[in-house]
Amino acid sequence: MMRNGTAYGLGARLRNEVVGERRLWSSFLSARIRNMRFVRGFPVLMETLINGIKTLNRSAELQGQADDEPMEGWHLALTLIVSIVFALLLSLVLPHALTWLVTFTGLAGDVSKVSFQIWDGLFKLLILVAYILIIGRVPEIRRVFQYHGAEHKTIHAFETGKPVDVDLAAAQSRLHPRCGTTFLLFVVCVSVLSHAILVPLLLHVWTPESTLLKHAGTLVFKLLLIAPIASLSYEIIHAVARMKEGMCCRLLRAPGLLLQKLTTVEPDREHLEVALVALKEALGTDSPYVVKTVPYTRL
Repeated sequence: MMRNGTAYGLGARLRNEVVGERRLWSSFLSARIRNMRFVRGFPVLMETLINGIKTLNRSAELQGQADDEPMEGWHLALTLIVSIVFALLLSLVLPHALTWLVTFTGLAGDVSKVSFQIWDGLFKLLILVAYILIIGRVPEIRRVFQYHGAEHKTIHAFETGKPVDVDLAAAQSRLHPRCGTTFLLFVVCVSVLSHAILVPLLLHVWTPESTLLKHAGTLVFKLLLIAPIASLSYEIIHAVARMKEGMCCRLLRAPGLLLQKLTTVEPDREHLEVALVALKEALGTDSPYVVKTVPYTRL
């Protein structure tokens, strides 16, 4: 999947052929919100999630693994809701519960203490890495990670300004600074700093006697912080991506690129061929850029 403005290209390898399709990017954002810094990040994230689910569903259709009708309406809404709830359980509720258990050992303070939030952030990071490692052992997900690496290599090849082909793409790095994996890591880091400052401040102003109410209130407060944290992280990753090469730039990019080693796998030639088809479809037939692909069927 390759996005280009208001459209994106989809490439897929079927049993006997490679197919490509140019599709419109589903957007619910106005131009004003899309350009509004420190606000646009969370809506863009939700928009990307919706389009990603649609693309996976379309890919399954082409492979003959789904119904003839594409996922729309309540099916898409239900999938999105289940995905969000599962993500919240892993990234919000589970780390908080594990940190609460640590308090009984004396290694972490009360929920109002900075040490609680640091342990909470550590568990978030460990859960994220463990989840990626576990799903990466599933053959189907490993193949997805190979296509992820192929996308990065293809984009790197395109950014050289040269005619793009499989050989040029194969020579590129499978890691890219503008990646959703890096974005996730920035979200975790920003959330740790934000929670360490804001949660103790909240519980200094609001001090319920009930321990259960204190923990529940903290979780709700963290839930409300997701949108501004995601938006701030979005701006940070864009700023880092625009930085000139240097020591500071490399240090800021290094953790995200390291995590990408888990979410990307070195692709084979066949994965790169599909990625090039997606790029060519995203650019459109009138594009002046040269993308050399294998013969494929345009849907």
